[in-house]
Amino acid sequence: MPEQEARYVWLFVLFDLPVGTKSQRRDANRFRNFLKDDGFMMLQFSVYARVCRGEDGATKHIARVTRNLPGQGSIRALQVTDRQYGRMKLLLGELTKSESTGSRQMVLL
Repeated sequence: MPEQEARYVWLFVLFDLPVGTKSQRRDANRFRNFLKDDGFMMLQFSVYARVCRGEDGATKHIARVTRNLPGQGSIRALQVTDRQYGRMKLLLGELTKSESTGSRQMVLL
């Protein structure tokens, strides 16, 4: 039986964290740094995404995010397929060095 092609999914973490006090800012920065260290890339200040190999990979990273949640705030995780991610449109603003307007598929091994 031939090996199935790996299915990649994108995991988004979207959050709204309080930053009114010094300790809240510290917690928010710790959470952002955790996301970057876990392979997430920042799409917007409170929107991070990473590619995962299949549902199991996404579940693993959701568990990691859950273990590192700050004490306050609203945090959501969203999974989309690689194909759906490729259909995302940048509507406003200028492209950064890490963005492109073409629909190139990204594969990380």
